[in-house]
Amino acid sequence: MYAAERQQLLVERLLEDGRLAVIELAQELDVSSETIRRDLAALERDGLAQRVHGGAVAARGRGMPAAGPGHAIPNAEQKGRIARAAAAHLPEAGGSMVLDAGTTISQLVDLIPHDHQLTVITHAIPTAAKLMTIPSVELHMLGGRVRGVTSAAAGHSTVDALASVQVDVCFLATSAASPQHGLSSPDSEEAAVKRAFVRSARKVVALFDASKFSAEHVFAFASYDDLDIVITDKGADQREVEALRARDVEVVLA
Repeated sequence: MYAAERQQLLVERLLEDGRLAVIELAQELDVSSETIRRDLAALERDGLAQRVHGGAVAARGRGMPAAGPGHAIPNAEQKGRIARAAAAHLPEAGGSMVLDAGTTISQLVDLIPHDHQLTVITHAIPTAAKLMTIPSVELHMLGGRVRGVTSAAAGHSTVDALASVQVDVCFLATSAASPQHGLSSPDSEEAAVKRAFVRSARKVVALFDASKFSAEHVFAFASYDDLDIVITDKGADQREVEALRARDVEVVLA
């Protein structure tokens, strides 16, 4: 992977999660920590990141990059359309759902009507902060070790807390999707939490843009057979769409 490609990936991760961790990224991308530090220094010079101990945070807050040419949020338009399409699958009033971390799901939260009674469970701090402002939502925050790179809880206590949970809908995010490996994550603890999310829900709705197709990480957390609905963008390769439909997954192209 060239430096420019790697830095574009880091920008997307930063906008997705609000924070980057040098050691985790070096392991995931199979490069040295010094290489990641140089990349973060370049992003800081461009006004996209602010370096902190062990990594970097978004320079202008979560999801708000510096203005100017080349600094647009990656796939922002697609993610907005995906979130709007996902809003049609919110549980009925009085229903329940579990929400994964991620910017697309964060945009979905913005679309919850403030008079729509829901019980919502999440492990993501930024998502929980938004949900707290919706008076009709009964919020349950899962505990655990908070990963700086995602601002979400993970670990045994997070998974254990989901063991007795049964909700109507799970809105799930992923950074990789393939017919062979399903949805996957580079982090084992993150994958374990997502796996528990899938088990907890009567209906699983996965939200991800077309750039996530044909990618695979080490730790799978859901096969295509586990999914009821996938909402992606119209840029998705038709072969990827057909692979989902062949497994009886409803595909919505937003």
